[in-house]
Amino acid sequence: MAFEAGQRGQLASQINVTPLVDVMLVLLVIFMVTAPMIQQGVEVNVPRVKASALPGKEEQFVVSITRNQKVYLNDTRLGLDQLTEKLQAIAVVRPDREVFVRADEEVPYGAVIKTMAAIKAAGIENVGMVTEMPQAGEDAAAGGSLRGSTKP
Repeated sequence: MAFEAGQRGQLASQINVTPLVDVMLVLLVIFMVTAPMIQQGVEVNVPRVKASALPGKEEQFVVSITRNQKVYLNDTRLGLDQLTEKLQAIAVVRPDREVFVRADEEVPYGAVIKTMAAIKAAGIENVGMVTEMPQAGEDAAAGGSLRGSTKP
């Protein structure tokens, strides 16, 4: 605390906030540097293509397929039958729900199709595919939106 003479010779106390501001700025820099390093979820190496991002409205359901063909709903590992059951329960409450599929680029096409068939069997009609933007200089397919419907 700093003391200085106030009016009429009385002492007035004031809090020195400079050290507090310094500490807060250091913490801000630390969190800004470490935040991008923290990645949660299932490790999947998704394909890189040019596509526009989809607007997010609420909690999203992401079905991930790992390189060794294990299927996850968000962070929970499930079999295809269990996946269909969970998504059926979700579809009863919210039939307009959208599910996003993240598949490793090394996963065989058939495994992705089986997973999408399990999603369709649950009654989910809106399915989106998750990809990453290619880095500068990479050759990638110039696609449009990767959002679609599983309706025939």
